[in-house]
Amino acid sequence: MQKTMRAALLARPGDADELRIGETATPDRVNAEFLVKVVAASVNPIDAKTRAGRGVFGAIRDLPAVLGHDFSGVVVESPYRAHPIKPGDEVFGMVMVPRFGGTYAEYVSVPSLSVVRKPSTLSHIEAAGAPLAALTAWGMVVEVAKAHEGQRMLIHAGSGGVGHFAVQFASYFGAQVTATASGANASWLRSLGASSVIDYETTRFEDVAGEMDVVIDLVGNVHDDTGSRSLAVLRRGGLIVNAPTGSWPTFEEEAAAAGVRGTDYKVAPDGNTLAVIARLLESGNVRVHVDKIFALDQIADAHRAIESGHTRGKIVVKVAEG
Repeated sequence: MQKTMRAALLARPGDADELRIGETATPDRVNAEFLVKVVAASVNPIDAKTRAGRGVFGAIRDLPAVLGHDFSGVVVESPYRAHPIKPGDEVFGMVMVPRFGGTYAEYVSVPSLSVVRKPSTLSHIEAAGAPLAALTAWGMVVEVAKAHEGQRMLIHAGSGGVGHFAVQFASYFGAQVTATASGANASWLRSLGASSVIDYETTRFEDVAGEMDVVIDLVGNVHDDTGSRSLAVLRRGGLIVNAPTGSWPTFEEEAAAAGVRGTDYKVAPDGNTLAVIARLLESGNVRVHVDKIFALDQIADAHRAIESGHTRGKIVVKVAEG
């Protein structure tokens, strides 16, 4: 193995231009880890927050750092000779940055429990867009909210990376899904399973949504007090699940005062759950939508795109041919 690799490096927090392409040490594979050649990686809001000095930046111990959670690529080294996933196999998954080096790089070392085979029906570009967003959506919708037949569920930011998976999972398990999004995304979200779509640009969702059992909050109070306004549409004892880090500091107090249950959510890189999602992706029951593709050299532009807040589905960075 080569001792150094090409990567997008962050030497200090700041705007997107702080991400520079350079050389850094290739990660060592130790214990029950895979070394994976990264073909594609996706960009998530947490990456942009961390780059700007928020998110998980405080846990970074050494700079320059490599960001990026998702990957799709090819195994270079397996944990041991008899492991069923072998060098040359195509895999996808996610890593927890900054405990591990990120995926905006030619290689990544990943715990074996976070790696699964890439769905054969997906390209590396498509597969890279799934892990973090799909696992987050699954955790919120299936594990916490326990989506089921007849449940009334409101999903904010339904056209985003996590949102478009949340709409599909909720619909798959029988929930009646209402999503908020721009009007331009309404027909697309209906094709993913939303029963109705509220155009947040023209309509106050609380005026038309009706009573909900669950709110999947992917916005918080960073825009027009979306989180606080969501409490008004929940039935007594209903559930609100909030994901964006730091998006609603008074979340717990407000939920309790409104007489509803509330919890935040943090995603885990669980390979067993990702394997279930992989089967849904392979069968076509769930789709990943890639809105924009950037080269690794364009990582700053990719971060600017995710920060615009107007992405349909996912933004993916192509790292290598595969």
